[in-house]
Amino acid sequence: MNSAQLRERVRTCVADPTLTYRQRVQQLAGIAENVLDPPEVGAECRRLQDEGVVHDMGEGNAPYRPRYILPDYARVIRDGSSHLELPPPADLDDALTVLLAVYGSVPSITGYPVYLGDLDTLLEPFADGLDDAALDARLRRFWRLVDRLLPDAFVHADLGPRDTRIGRAVLRVDRELRQVVPNLTLRVHPELTPDDLLREAVLTACGDGKPHFVNHPLMVRDLGPDYGVASCYNSLPRGGGAHTLNRLNLRQSVLRHEGGAQAYLDVTLPRHVAATAELMASRIRFLVEQAGFYTHDRLVAEGLISPDRFTAMFGVHGVAEAVELLLRREGSDARYGRDGAADELAHRLVARLAELVAAQPMPYCEASGGRALLHAQSGIDSDLDVTAGARIPVGSEPELFRHLRAVAPNHTWFAAGISDVFRFDPAVADNPDAVVTVMRGAFAEGMRDFTFDVDGNGFVRITGFLVRVSEVAAVDAGHAVRHSSTVLGAGSMVNQHLAHRVPKTP
Repeated sequence: MNSAQLRERVRTCVADPTLTYRQRVQQLAGIAENVLDPPEVGAECRRLQDEGVVHDMGEGNAPYRPRYILPDYARVIRDGSSHLELPPPADLDDALTVLLAVYGSVPSITGYPVYLGDLDTLLEPFADGLDDAALDARLRRFWRLVDRLLPDAFVHADLGPRDTRIGRAVLRVDRELRQVVPNLTLRVHPELTPDDLLREAVLTACGDGKPHFVNHPLMVRDLGPDYGVASCYNSLPRGGGAHTLNRLNLRQSVLRHEGGAQAYLDVTLPRHVAATAELMASRIRFLVEQAGFYTHDRLVAEGLISPDRFTAMFGVHGVAEAVELLLRREGSDARYGRDGAADELAHRLVARLAELVAAQPMPYCEASGGRALLHAQSGIDSDLDVTAGARIPVGSEPELFRHLRAVAPNHTWFAAGISDVFRFDPAVADNPDAVVTVMRGAFAEGMRDFTFDVDGNGFVRITGFLVRVSEVAAVDAGHAVRHSSTVLGAGSMVNQHLAHRVPKTP
């Protein structure tokens, strides 16, 4: 980009009526960062980037903060913060104030914190002596402040797996306020999480599309007990996070392969996995060795994060298109989610990906044994003709139980997160127990994440984040909106045809 082009980009940004002040500041920061050359990679990796096979997820040319940070907020609740001059909290009001103060200084790729902590675990000790009305009043104010101060739907809080008064109060308040922020996950354990808590969470999700539900034993198997779900549905070590998330577009990868499925799995896929890993390693080294984030950030100094709790996320998307392209070359018109041959190839492809990613050394990823974690990347607003992660294409989803059996075997491989979004008929609100039963069965089948939205309730789950339909309409009309994530959601609604998800009845 020459100096004249740079000036024009800045001029366009500062005069854009569809951006709020803070959104302009964030875009200007990105323009400034991208004046620099990106971290160096080899010729093939750069070519595959130019061709759209490998993608840096718009992280910028000079990564100076980790993509996702999951602070250990329990430490600041216990010890306070010298940097922020905050003593340890003595009551619930203090605890909520301390958390809000800390959130304001947690960086991420979005400019906002992507993880608010395990709120029920953090706050339950302060619930004694307060009745439900008092809890709800305090959490209602807190919930509103989170949304107004951190207006981005990638801001994410966790609950469960145990039943708590704070957890139930959060579900009540979220159901009442119907905000897109914060995003929310409930950990589910077959013994520790009672059905009536799940029922409360299902009713909340019927109202506003939250929470996600995750298979806690499967998460613990892969990440240990100290994990968090952040941003969309990204599963990462608590007290650490992810240096970077880059992705491999499997549709584009297959289009650059001549031959059938086995040759692709044996020859082309390993080359493209290696190129994606090269890009990731280059970006991680810049962050650690040149930007020096972990040597000077106050979160490290205060023990809220530790470098040895960080990993990297190897993202993939377009499983559906890759499978169907490969089968077509072999004379089959089998469709993923509809035909056993396509499902079986999808499972082989994902298992092979996991094997290849696990064989790639990754620098400064001590939290995951020096390797990246596989992640089903759920797409961005500019994606065309490619399906998020390992999902079945929108509009061609089969009936519910066929859908579950097609996708569940993939979930075991994606330690850093995978999501399949089911759209339910509005009548689901009259029968939440049916969803509880389906969810329990899905987790028994090996699903890692169970997520649904409800047709016509005013919210749409885009990838792992939510938007209000009314706010998308405002973006389409050229108006600025408060939630920066809504702009991304508006593009995805059109390009990924999300209005056409097939409603199901559990």
